[in-house]
Amino acid sequence: MKEVIKTKRAPQAIGPYSQGIIANGFIFVSGQIALDPQTGEICSPETGAQTKRVLENIRAILREAGSNLDRVAKSTVYLTDLDDFSSFNQVYATYFPTQPPARATVEVSRLPKGAKVEIEVIGLA
Repeated sequence: MKEVIKTKRAPQAIGPYSQGIIANGFIFVSGQIALDPQTGEICSPETGAQTKRVLENIRAILREAGSNLDRVAKSTVYLTDLDDFSSFNQVYATYFPTQPPARATVEVSRLPKGAKVEIEVIGLA
């Protein structure tokens, strides 16, 4: 059994996918880019600002599912430029100050809408 998670506090899906799914005690949050939930546009050209917006979007989806960032077990991060790793990490660390989740970070050639950062997470329901 699975439950679809949908909230207006995070950007609406820009394709045929759900913002998140609850299944077997886990929450699977689809990859989020730095879209402002109100305008549907990328919030800023800066990696740090995009990272913050992405994590706020993820937090909103997790909260809708009855969870929060402190229950994230795994994250996968996609950056269009690994030279931005330091500015990304500075912001990311503020959202996971203790017991951060397991994580993979990879450089990709492009992301939707010209985003610089995309993050997907798996958390506990």
